[in-house]
Amino acid sequence: MSAGEATAVDLLGAPEDARTWEPVCRLHDLEVEGGAAVLVRGEAVAVFRTHDDRVFALSNYDPYARASVLSRGIVGTKGGAGNGAGEERPFVASPMHKQAFDLRTGQCLDDATVRVPAYAVRVADGTVLVGPLREHTDGAAQGASAEAADEGG
Repeated sequence: MSAGEATAVDLLGAPEDARTWEPVCRLHDLEVEGGAAVLVRGEAVAVFRTHDDRVFALSNYDPYARASVLSRGIVGTKGGAGNGAGEERPFVASPMHKQAFDLRTGQCLDDATVRVPAYAVRVADGTVLVGPLREHTDGAAQGASAEAADEGG
């Protein structure tokens, strides 16, 4: 068995998938349009739930305020037909200086040169799991929906 297989086991006996996806909270513990700070592999991560029950995860660190505060930000959506893409963009506005960050990508909506790390996230059996860092995308990344909780992932 190679180390890259999904069934690979590390020295502690945990399956590789269990090492990649860390359970952080129950979905019902996250307030709608709210966030929570969690610790994932030693990193402060902000987990958010949107009005349509999608879940996203970003670094909790606000590069403008130089503080771990994004989980306490205001969650909302921007866009729709007027943003050029025809879709709403979920975002969190920093509680300190109000810069908005796209929840899907971590891209600052006020400054194209700034981005915070975004994490893969999924919901399985009502539990929110945070996975690896996402690669930089142009908004294609989507959050996990609460419907996935009923499907087991």
